[in-house]
Amino acid sequence: MITTTTDSIDGRKVAGYLGIVSGEAVMGTNVFRDFFAGITDILGGRSGGYEKELRKAKALALESMVEEAAELGADAVVGMDLDYQQIGGGDRQMLMVVASGTAVKLG
Repeated sequence: MITTTTDSIDGRKVAGYLGIVSGEAVMGTNVFRDFFAGITDILGGRSGGYEKELRKAKALALESMVEEAAELGADAVVGMDLDYQQIGGGDRQMLMVVASGTAVKLG
């Protein structure tokens, strides 16, 4: 299935709009990863643990969105957007990623 952030696909015509689709992924953060990320923040550099979790959450959200589009009979999802949010507080923080877009049938 084609997924794109643009509202059209080069060389293809949108024959029908099937509706808005979305996929969500909520991941718990790990206290040890948080600890090492804090050290990374102080010393500088990248936090590999958080980056890995972000990539994993993004992949899950996209996969869920594509599954929803396929259930509608879509050939593509256009106008796709990714939103990231940290939810919770204290030691119970979670990472949420939402992928959304418009499911379309191509002509």
